[in-house]
Amino acid sequence: MSIAAGSIIASHVNDGGFWIVSRYFGLSVKETLQTWTVLETILSVVGFVVAALLSLVV
Repeated sequence: MSIAAGSIIASHVNDGGFWIVSRYFGLSVKETLQTWTVLETILSVVGFVVAALLSLVV
């Protein structure tokens, strides 16, 4: 789980989800990059924290 969380922190223009969000919300590449970077960083950090907490229990 921690590997999966770490793998999404740097997925940008080569990620299909990036382009889906860009086209769906009508954002420019710059705007999508700013939004996507924050979103993916938050998801990655939260995923790592959850994995770390689960490692204490399991």
